[in-house]
Amino acid sequence: MKQPLLSVEHLRVEFGTPANPIVVVDDVSFEIEAGGAVGIVGESGSGKSVTSLAIMRLVPELCRISGGKISFEGNDLLKLPASAMPEIRGRDIAMIFQEPMSSLNPVMTIGDQIGEAIKLHEKMSRGERRARIIELLKLVGIP
Repeated sequence: MKQPLLSVEHLRVEFGTPANPIVVVDDVSFEIEAGGAVGIVGESGSGKSVTSLAIMRLVPELCRISGGKISFEGNDLLKLPASAMPEIRGRDIAMIFQEPMSSLNPVMTIGDQIGEAIKLHEKMSRGERRARIIELLKLVGIP
């Protein structure tokens, strides 16, 4: 049986102190196959963003992942050292926010913003990076 690209099993996330926890994500499980997609839908405050942030291990300071397992390419992300996560974030796993004002910098072109992410994760010349940016924009229908 083929292993999923991403597997979230019985994820539990809490705010507050361990003595007085407030559960904000409780028993969330799903899998994503390579090339697949999953839509996370729910009311405002239902835990969609916290679930996504937990997958990338970016939960806020007063928040903790208190249960479950998050596997990416067979590796348990919750057992990796924190220092290993920046290499994975942005290159392998990313979050696209619904509100562009919170995710896009209005004083930078979209090409510069995409190029910045590529520069962090890939060794390319400036020309190669520009060609990759154009290719990515064409893939999503932006001339």
